[in-house]
Amino acid sequence: MIRTLQTGDTQALLEIYNYYVVNTVVTFDIEPLSFEVFQGKISSINAEYPFLVYEDQNEILGFAYGSKFRPKPAYNFSVESTVYIKHTAHGKQIGTQLYKALIGQLKQTEAHTVLGVLTIPNEASVKLHKKFGFKEVAHLKEVGLKFGKWHDVGIWQLKLH
Repeated sequence: MIRTLQTGDTQALLEIYNYYVVNTVVTFDIEPLSFEVFQGKISSINAEYPFLVYEDQNEILGFAYGSKFRPKPAYNFSVESTVYIKHTAHGKQIGTQLYKALIGQLKQTEAHTVLGVLTIPNEASVKLHKKFGFKEVAHLKEVGLKFGKWHDVGIWQLKLH
């Protein structure tokens, strides 16, 4: 079931997120986030943007949210989309379900465009964005240094209106 973020979700979401911090280059955070820092982050996002959680049999298996793309006022109608799936729950279409719901909610806002910012290569994430009609609009070379290696970032765009 997909539902909105609840206060008691923080620890489960943090565990999903910190797995990716420690084991992958999907996020460019280098150190695991503390409960307090992560709670502040998701509370701030949830105050302004849709924040969805996928729960099955009382277990949180993923989450997706929109967030501010850049801080300058001219970007106020551009939203960055994010989705994380518990590493043991891939292949169940959870990301697809969360993205469908998130995009649906973003279409009900004043957002004009949604941007997916992906570490490249990332075949699963590229496939997900293509499925929803996102188009690659930028490929930034060697912009993130993690695990002693430079990584590329792709920006994928979906115009909502």
